[in-house]
Amino acid sequence: MSPRPALPSSVHAPLPVLGREVLVPLVTGGEVGYAALDYAASAPALQRVWDDVAAYAPYYGSVHRGAGYLSQLSTDLFEQSRATVAEFLGCRPGDQVVFTRSTTDSLNLLAAAVPAGTSVFVFETEHHASLLPWREADVTYLGAPRTPAEAVATLDRALAARAADGPALVCVTGASNVTGELWPVRELAAAAHAHGARIVLDAAQLAPHHPVDIAELDVDWVAFSGHKLYAPFGSGVLAGRADWLRAAEPYLAGGGASRRVARSADGGVDVDWHTTAARHEAGSPNVIGAYAIASACRALTEAGFDLLVEREQALVARVRAGLAEVPEVRVLSLFGDDAPRVGVVSFVVEGWNSSHFAAALSAEYGIGVRDGLFCAHPLLRTLLGAADQEPGECGAPEAAPGELPDPSAGGAPTLNAIRVSFGAGTPDEHVERFVDAVRELVSDGAKWRYRTEDGRCVPDRDQA
Repeated sequence: MSPRPALPSSVHAPLPVLGREVLVPLVTGGEVGYAALDYAASAPALQRVWDDVAAYAPYYGSVHRGAGYLSQLSTDLFEQSRATVAEFLGCRPGDQVVFTRSTTDSLNLLAAAVPAGTSVFVFETEHHASLLPWREADVTYLGAPRTPAEAVATLDRALAARAADGPALVCVTGASNVTGELWPVRELAAAAHAHGARIVLDAAQLAPHHPVDIAELDVDWVAFSGHKLYAPFGSGVLAGRADWLRAAEPYLAGGGASRRVARSADGGVDVDWHTTAARHEAGSPNVIGAYAIASACRALTEAGFDLLVEREQALVARVRAGLAEVPEVRVLSLFGDDAPRVGVVSFVVEGWNSSHFAAALSAEYGIGVRDGLFCAHPLLRTLLGAADQEPGECGAPEAAPGELPDPSAGGAPTLNAIRVSFGAGTPDEHVERFVDAVRELVSDGAKWRYRTEDGRCVPDRDQA
């Protein structure tokens, strides 16, 4: 057995986040501090962000429309937040920063703005947020590459072979929400531009873990969500080139997007739309959400990404080494064990239904992970070697209704996986507890009985 890599206790403490002192009940009795290890879905808000939002809340006011002091203050704060995000992303002169609801919203906005006749190229390994929005475009779905070099070569061939001479757009993730592996963004951008195509980067999983510089990566747009960047729910960003956004119909029609509206001679209305980011921000914007994102950008920058990456990589090494000690565990990977990655690790456990395993981690150890297909169904089915079929009870095709498979019985391959994810706010103890819990569950089994309820594996209340 190889020695465990040392955790970075002497490097840097985790950043303070909300929920770090929350206690949760265990089915076996007592309480334990909650180990939030589902950062890839939503990272806990930084305490710094929450404090900044709380300090602003008494001064809340409408933006862009009011003459009052609080309205002017909120307007300044909103626009300053836009400038902060632009600096965080290394935006070029002329780039626009549009505030949205999420990464999904950002990519749907861009999909609505692509010129008619645009050819879109997307790898099947993408999150659904970047896989699905291009319904009005001519989409080419590229197969799952097994190395970064293969990804670049696949894209290069596809772009070279396209018959249309019109505009083209490539959509690619920066870091997989399933495997955590980093994609060769700069090389993919170079391939896209060599063929006259543009590229949008889904940075939902990359921005919380690594610096994202639009100019350095040479991408045309970046999209990400506040709730993965240690800010509260309900805010996102689309940043990048202004021309397609300026030429497109407003994403939403309404107040704020229009500069002038007048009755037309035919009895309708003539509208003069904004050409700035406001064109796609109709309605009263989420000022607090925008300010929260800006606060998170400042906090991560001030903490130092080099230090955050160093600590996170030590946590990644500890998790992967701990899982490697359990022969029944198979970690999922597209590019191989040596591929650089962020703090996202997905795995399956031989003989275990993934929903059952995740439920036991929560109910018996107070550890929150995620199970399922992680809104990346084609990628998971490729990695799991599972057929394209609907899962049975609790995601297990071999389970009868209301029942769970025997963890020791093996059987048909599960259609789901388990994902553990972490970041700047994760304490060392949470990682250690997770590794120990996996080992104990596999060797000793669950201490409690579980059943299917509303499609989820839950502790059987009748056992209490």
